[in-house]
Amino acid sequence: MHQLTTFRSTVKSLPGLLTHILLAAVAFVWIYPFLWMISASFKSQDEFFAKGLSLIPDSLNGANFARAWDAGHFDRYFMNSVIVTIAVIVIVLCITATCGYALGRYAFKGKRLIITVLAASMFVPLEFSIIPVFELIKHLGLMNSLGGIILAESGGGHLVFVLLFAGFFRQVPKELEEAAIMDGCGFFRTFVHIMLPLSKPIVGSAVIMQFIWTWNSFLLPLVLTLSNPDLRTLAVGLYALRGENIVDWTGIAAGGTIALVPIIIVFLLLQRYFVDGMAGAIKG
Repeated sequence: MHQLTTFRSTVKSLPGLLTHILLAAVAFVWIYPFLWMISASFKSQDEFFAKGLSLIPDSLNGANFARAWDAGHFDRYFMNSVIVTIAVIVIVLCITATCGYALGRYAFKGKRLIITVLAASMFVPLEFSIIPVFELIKHLGLMNSLGGIILAESGGGHLVFVLLFAGFFRQVPKELEEAAIMDGCGFFRTFVHIMLPLSKPIVGSAVIMQFIWTWNSFLLPLVLTLSNPDLRTLAVGLYALRGENIVDWTGIAAGGTIALVPIIIVFLLLQRYFVDGMAGAIKG
C-alpha cells in the first residue's frame, strides 16, 4: 500500500519535474552566450579556435585581461564609462522624478498632450535622431568631450521612468503632502524630503535600467568621440579591439567580461529595490 502511494505521488509530481527540466534547459540556452564569453576570456588563441564551444578552459589564462586592460586602454575607458554613467543616472533621475511627481500628483492643462508627446518619442529610433543630436552637441561646443556624451545620453523622454514615478506618487496618501504644507514645506521641499525618500523602489529600478542602458551605449559615444579616442567608453573601446586584419577574440571576450562585472554588481546590490519597484508599478 505504501509503495502504491509513493508511485502515485511520483506520477503526480512528474509534470512539475518535467516543467523544471524544460525551464532549466531554456535558461541554460539563454545564459550560454554569457558563460561562453567568460570562458573564452580565459582561453588562449589556439584553444579558442580548437575548442570554441567548450565552456571549460584548459587553464585560467589571465593574460587576456591584462592585455585588454593595458594594451586596450580599458583603464581609461573604464573611468570614462563610470563618469558618464553616474552623471547620466543623476540627471535622468532628477528629470524623471520631478516630471513623474508633477504628472502623478497634479492636474493641469496640457497634461495629456505632454504624456502623448513623451509616448510618441518612444517610437523614434535613435538612428533617426542621431543627426539632430550631433548637430546640437556640435553647436553647443561639446564635441569630443565627456560633457557632450553625458548631455546626449541624458536626452529623450524616458517615458518608462516617468510613468513609474507618476504611478507611485499617485498612490501616496494626500494627507502626507498636506501635513508637509502645513509645516511650511513648499513644492520642492515636499518633493525632496517627503516624496522622494518614499520612492526608493522606483529609484532603484530606474538606476538599474539606466545603468545598463548607459553602460552598454555604443552609437552616441562612438559618434561623439570619433576624433578623440581617449574619451571612448567601454563599449566603444571594446569594438576598437577589432583590428582591420587581426581580431583579438580572446581580448574582446576578456574586455566584455570586464564590462559585464559592474552590471552584475549593481544589479545584485539593487535587485530588492528593482523587484519592489516593478511590483509597485504593476499594482499601481
